[in-house]
Amino acid sequence: MTDEPVTRSGFVGILGRPNVGKSTLMNHLLGQKLSITSRKPQTTRYQLLGIHTVEQDQMVFVDTPGLHTEEPRALNRYMNREATTALRDVDVVVFVVDRDLWNEGDANVLERFSHLQCPVLAVINKVDQMPDTDQLLPHIEWLSQQYPFTEIVPVSALRSRNLDRLESAIRSHLPEGPHHFGDDDLTNRSSRFLAAEMIREKITRQLGAELPYTMAVEIETFEQEGNTLHINGLILVERQGQKKIVIGDKGSRLRQIGQESRLDMESLFGSKVMLRLWVKVRKGWADDERALRSLGYGDQGR
Repeated sequence: MTDEPVTRSGFVGILGRPNVGKSTLMNHLLGQKLSITSRKPQTTRYQLLGIHTVEQDQMVFVDTPGLHTEEPRALNRYMNREATTALRDVDVVVFVVDRDLWNEGDANVLERFSHLQCPVLAVINKVDQMPDTDQLLPHIEWLSQQYPFTEIVPVSALRSRNLDRLESAIRSHLPEGPHHFGDDDLTNRSSRFLAAEMIREKITRQLGAELPYTMAVEIETFEQEGNTLHINGLILVERQGQKKIVIGDKGSRLRQIGQESRLDMESLFGSKVMLRLWVKVRKGWADDERALRSLGYGDQGR
């Protein structure tokens, strides 16, 4: 009689300051786009689970908002809480830094998990963008002096370089036990949530610095009728001027946002999508804890 293979499963917290490539890293480890990305800091607002099962091992990645030192608004405080609560039950921490660009934000994140007893892997991301690769080894040595990292792995998440080594390192530190989710599951989030995030990504990428990050998307309708998925999305901004920016000249920008979002949705949901978008001004929502809750912030099942 042969022995049953040992199964391992664990939660892997992906942490780092804003804009170091945490979401891109998780997407490439999953082999599928799940978490939204853009060049704009603070694109990720929610704690998002990405489930990746390889043979007997299940890695449950926790993509978190980037930790930042200032909390001037309710939305900022919410995002920091999301990132901090991700640490409560993780089995492995992946601490992501941007090349050799260490700053106060990195030190702040490091302080947040310095009390943890679980393995902490440092990931030096975007190494393909380092102007002088001779600086990599000295930086690895310097990082090793900042914290007793279990391992330091240089990668390029965007180009999928050295991710196999990182995945092997993560798997080797997973605790033995049954899988937390089904082997075919991709995330714990609902399809409505993923649809809203896809729309928000397109807005963020389209507008860049033109629109503050205080913009939200609410899915009002999500219904399957035959072979077509009907989705109505409401884009919330704080001022009338922002509404005009999102809509664009004669609605051109809003149409482009809708077209790009629809293509991503059809790819992920495997269905034809009929998407309708509206823009509405809701003043002060990013400063209002109650408004944040009404938009699903803090609701992990959203």
